[in-house]
Amino acid sequence: MKTATNDKAISKEVTIHAPLNLVWHAWTISERVSEWFAPETVVELREGGAYELYFIPGNHTNMNTKGCKITKLINDKELSFTWKGPDPFEALMNKEDELTIVNVSFKSINDHSTKVVVEHIGFKDHEDWTEAINWHQMAWSGVLQSLKSALEKDEGNLCCQP
Repeated sequence: MKTATNDKAISKEVTIHAPLNLVWHAWTISERVSEWFAPETVVELREGGAYELYFIPGNHTNMNTKGCKITKLINDKELSFTWKGPDPFEALMNKEDELTIVNVSFKSINDHSTKVVVEHIGFKDHEDWTEAINWHQMAWSGVLQSLKSALEKDEGNLCCQP
């Protein structure tokens, strides 16, 4: 599998008032991912394992990351996976051999706080990609806010619902 690489990237970060292990589990256990990111998920916690999000419950055709895989896994430190954009960008960025990559890093600040950095790479440096980049900028902000709410207030709101 190859991935598109260039200098177009999105980077977002958030500090969450929750211990590292809880934040890690929120990203790496299917049932927990479905509390704040997408209502249906398949996470197989191993390199090469699935990282699939289904944004419309029961619909495995539209609005999903079906076929995406974990590309790097360092427990409690780093999670990377391939990514498919939403349906409006399908023709642009969902080609199996040129998927973008999401890198999530985790750093314990103290016993009660964790810094999470999401870096989404592989966007092509072409004007056709501007809308997709802008959409993902907004979406990753929403994703991290949902994660923060879910872990700090038990109020995950399933980011990026249609």
